[in-house]
Amino acid sequence: MSLEYPRATPIEIPSAVVRFAGDSGDGMQLAGTQLTDTSAIFGNDIATFPDYPAEIRAPQGTVAGVSGFQVHFSSKAVYTPGDKVGTLVAMNPAAFKAHIGDLEHGGICIVDETEFSKTNLKKAGYKAGYNPLDDEKFTQRFKILRVPITAHNATAGKGLGLNTREVGRCRNMYALGLVYWIYDRPLETTIRHIEETFRVKKNLPLVADANVAAIKAGYHIGETLEAMPSRMSVARATVAPGKYRKVTGNEATAMGLIAASKLAGKELIYCSYPITPASDVLHYLANGKRYGVKTFQAEDEIAACCAAIGASFAGQLGVTGTSGPGMALKMEAISLAVMTELPLVVVDVQRGGPSTGMPTKTEQADLWQAIFGRNSDCPLVVLAPQSPADCFDMAIEASRIALQRRVPVLLLTDGYIANGSEPWKIPAVDSFQSIEIKHPDASCLPLAKEDGEKPAFQTYTRDENLARPWAIPGTVGLEHRLGGLEKSHIHGAVTQDAANHQLMTRMRAEKVARVSNMIPDLEIEGDQGGGELLVLGWGGTYGSIHDAVEVARNKGLKVSQAHLRHMNPMPKNLGEVLKKFQKVLIPELNNGQLRLIIRGKFLVDARGLNKIQGRSLLTEEITQGIDLMLNGQWGEAEALYPIGGNVEPSKQSIEYLLATA
Repeated sequence: MSLEYPRATPIEIPSAVVRFAGDSGDGMQLAGTQLTDTSAIFGNDIATFPDYPAEIRAPQGTVAGVSGFQVHFSSKAVYTPGDKVGTLVAMNPAAFKAHIGDLEHGGICIVDETEFSKTNLKKAGYKAGYNPLDDEKFTQRFKILRVPITAHNATAGKGLGLNTREVGRCRNMYALGLVYWIYDRPLETTIRHIEETFRVKKNLPLVADANVAAIKAGYHIGETLEAMPSRMSVARATVAPGKYRKVTGNEATAMGLIAASKLAGKELIYCSYPITPASDVLHYLANGKRYGVKTFQAEDEIAACCAAIGASFAGQLGVTGTSGPGMALKMEAISLAVMTELPLVVVDVQRGGPSTGMPTKTEQADLWQAIFGRNSDCPLVVLAPQSPADCFDMAIEASRIALQRRVPVLLLTDGYIANGSEPWKIPAVDSFQSIEIKHPDASCLPLAKEDGEKPAFQTYTRDENLARPWAIPGTVGLEHRLGGLEKSHIHGAVTQDAANHQLMTRMRAEKVARVSNMIPDLEIEGDQGGGELLVLGWGGTYGSIHDAVEVARNKGLKVSQAHLRHMNPMPKNLGEVLKKFQKVLIPELNNGQLRLIIRGKFLVDARGLNKIQGRSLLTEEITQGIDLMLNGQWGEAEALYPIGGNVEPSKQSIEYLLATA
């Protein structure tokens, strides 16, 4: 028995989730990006998530080499790329095997039937003689569209002057055209992109012709295939008036850093060593010379951080960026910035670990490293954006705090929001507040003594926020030295005095604590007076928590949400917020790092929903977690897969994810 779909004019649906999957060279990221751009220009709200293979040049046709791109477009506000996939495009058996489990019941799976050969099935790990496209397990659950994409694309590109291999590279456009037909999307945006990219910029008219022919052929095949389901349409979303553009988290971080440098009147000096998934920040800023941006690709992580500190010492905005393993290497240099009390911004795009771990997958497991991961008592400020667009605002916030309070600030993003994208309303220039910085000059020197001794610049005097003066090298009369050795209070001379060391250690900690005076109170989304359950999150889990809490509230449950963007120091009212609720659930992509901090600092019996699979939490998972919390049910802190066993559980129960202390 197979699923039947009525054929009719486009059916209006509220939203759609589409995922493209294939080999790294199949152009899945480009196809997904074009669907995103088309939907955004059409007027839908969008959220995306690209999924890259972790192996470099994995064997073609294997599951390890599968690349994916998921697009969620809707007529309503979108907060996540979507839980379940409505339409899956699988360009080969490996892509089918890797992603079919995420397709919703009754969903559409478009497969390139040409690629389901014996050889490719073997590469994907299927046993001899077996083809999943003939398995009732799939044909009864999903609408499988067996389209010979490679063969049809070759026909469309025949006679255009390209060889077989060059024509084959266009088959992603054929698949995209078919998706455009199913969801009633216009072709014009993508065709314009093809023309501008290949015909105008690269002077490759034949390539442009082949891609246009492919997307049109894919679009029109939808009208002729008997097995094709009816078309669907997603109406425009109602959004606030303004000018929008699509941004990824890494793009927004880079733009935020540039904006901060202009607001502060400083040059942005970005020093980095390439590392996935943070490298795109360096790539973007490398094109920012017209904004006065200087980028330095260092020989290693330590050099990159030290160079950024040097830029700050010289009076500019020194920034360095990395991911988890690189953070570990930078820690000694970050400690130097803490001791010298120089402004420094460190961007950490978190990924799966430990060690090399899963470099293209997301995780939130660097929180302890960010707050505690240095020798001795070595406090700094830690911030965490909650979405791709929020990376812009939080990059400015990180720069403002670092520059005004003379303290290192660590900006914790993650692979999910760094690579994901969403619409961003471009703010008006006059809406920004300048970052006021006052550098000392000779007028700050103490009065000369009667014996005529030359007054010395007092490096560690402090203002009401405990920030020391940031003297620019070369300023007459303000000669001074900085370094990693402990300095005396006020004068800044090297000293090993025990009482002074305790004073300076507490002074540095108090300086970070007073940053709480310049950050906003934590807001409750839901019942302001409290309720049964508060779902407390941080970073990129915001969207999934938001949707899950909305589901719960629509059922009449007394559930609210609060989301931390300032991790250290935390908002001053956090303790009051926590006391308003009977229970607290903290979803995280780690083994419970924020939960331990909250329990230790506020003595709250917070419970954790912890997922460590290189993928973000789903709305459905958090919804189930909420229900179990309200019913008083939660499991022990076991892994999703049994410890010490190699047997995969037949059902991924949410109870395995709910953790106790």
